[in-house]
Amino acid sequence: MANIILISGSPSKQSKTAKVANYLQKQLQERNHDAQCIHVRDLPAEDLLHAKFTSEAIRHTHELIERADAIIVLSPVYKGSYTGILKAFLDLLPEKAFANKIIAPVVTGGIIAHLLSIEYSLKPIFSILGAREILHGVFILDQAIEKDERGEITFQGDAKQRLEDLIRSISIEKASV
Repeated sequence: MANIILISGSPSKQSKTAKVANYLQKQLQERNHDAQCIHVRDLPAEDLLHAKFTSEAIRHTHELIERADAIIVLSPVYKGSYTGILKAFLDLLPEKAFANKIIAPVVTGGIIAHLLSIEYSLKPIFSILGAREILHGVFILDQAIEKDERGEITFQGDAKQRLEDLIRSISIEKASV
């Protein structure tokens, strides 16, 4: 059983990225992983905007990340990059917060060209935060994320399989560490 933290950089509770984060958390928990989600939008805005490293809410997220075996970072793509709210949060993390952790990016976007945001936006910041084991990651087109008649998230194409592969990769990587 791995301790996995999801960091959702979506500014909206109703966004497709937030729904993917909730889906992943549920899937991980069903596989007996300890999975918790940090929804950055729920942190005090003043703490993020004024870089309050010592705020109780920010310190709590640092403790969760410190104890994590793996971290899944999720974000929609806006203007070719991850969200500003996620940037504000990542700026508050200690310099080597991702050291010795498995890191996996999951990005949602409106066009396939946004796939490059994983390589050009997220992976460099993960490296700066000390990550040495960054999984391939998953990009999901917005149009591949839908809701069924019960309001449950569903995926078109191979998106669900790629998320399952990500979960499996985290489990395998954790077991080999």
